[in-house]
Amino acid sequence: MAHPKDPPAPGPARAMPLWLPKAFVLAATTVLMFAGGLWLLGKLRGMLLLLLTSLFLALAIEPAVNWLADRGWRRGWATGAMFLVLTAVSAAFIGVLGSLIVAQATNLANGFPGYVDQLISWINDTFGTRLSQDTLLSKLPTMTEEMSKHASDLAGNVWGIGATALGVVFQGLGMLLFTFYLSAQGPQFRRSVCSLLPPHRQRQVLWAWRIAVDKTGGYIYSRALLALFSGIAHYIALAILEVPYAVTLALWVGVVSQFIPAVGTYLAGAAPALVALAKSPSTALWVLLFVIAYQQFENYVLQPRITARTLDMHPAVAFGMVLAGTALVGPIGALLALPVGASLQAFLSAYIRRYDVEDDPLTVVGPPPVPARLRTRRQHGRSKNQHSGDSGDKGERDG
Repeated sequence: MAHPKDPPAPGPARAMPLWLPKAFVLAATTVLMFAGGLWLLGKLRGMLLLLLTSLFLALAIEPAVNWLADRGWRRGWATGAMFLVLTAVSAAFIGVLGSLIVAQATNLANGFPGYVDQLISWINDTFGTRLSQDTLLSKLPTMTEEMSKHASDLAGNVWGIGATALGVVFQGLGMLLFTFYLSAQGPQFRRSVCSLLPPHRQRQVLWAWRIAVDKTGGYIYSRALLALFSGIAHYIALAILEVPYAVTLALWVGVVSQFIPAVGTYLAGAAPALVALAKSPSTALWVLLFVIAYQQFENYVLQPRITARTLDMHPAVAFGMVLAGTALVGPIGALLALPVGASLQAFLSAYIRRYDVEDDPLTVVGPPPVPARLRTRRQHGRSKNQHSGDSGDKGERDG
């Protein structure tokens, strides 16, 4: 007879569930596929960014291509015409900007001895030193040796620099090729995508594509219009202040301030201020004040009216989207952030249900409402004044 405190006799061993090995294999396969996907994404990151940029450019020119196609143009010729227009505009901008840089470099080289004399005089007057051009010329051999060393290092990297430049040119040509086919063969591409989907999914995809075209094209054309207004306004101001190269600087401000997100405004305003500084500090100050004033006018008057139907995005949200895009994919993300954000906002607005907001002091937009007690007093005062006025008019008529 077994003692009550003795351990129970061991029963038969339980077999492993049949689903457990399969679960382990499935988990391991999932982890390996996820790791492989991350590795493949890292390897194809450059190509994916290239395709994303090409898609953005194709969406940007598609409204113009569609407009030409509706008037009898073949889509290939219409796309080629848009490429020629963009190339001509880019070449004109680079040529005008290059002429400014060459002219400023020439003026700097011609006036370098005078700038050195002024700098030496300022150092001597400020710090009580006795510098001279001979002292600086005695230091030139050391400076020349350092410059020769850096030049030698640069010459040693010529092969790497050339390979990088060739890679950039190759990527640029690939981007243009993808952009051309995505625009010229747009209807065929969309038909190929829709042929893989049921009818209700096809309608959703085409609706999303239409929103992306509208938002991206609207973003580009609204920025171009703002750049035109900005260029004209800055040209007038620079011409009045007699700043050299007014046309070039106005073109620089218009393009850079509108098509480089976040920091474009500061880069655009720095160039005319520096050129005006060569004329006089007061002129540079007036230029800087005009740049700041026009920026405020554009932010609060022009931009809300021009971009109301294209982006319809709060400035704080737009700035956050630019920062997020820059952090994710660099400068290309900064350029693509606003149209992508506007498209996502349009998509979400179609699926998110909104309700009427109850009246509350925390939700009042504009001046706060007048309390009922004060409103009653004002109405009583108006009626009293009106009554006294009627009495006065009646007395005049009786007189």
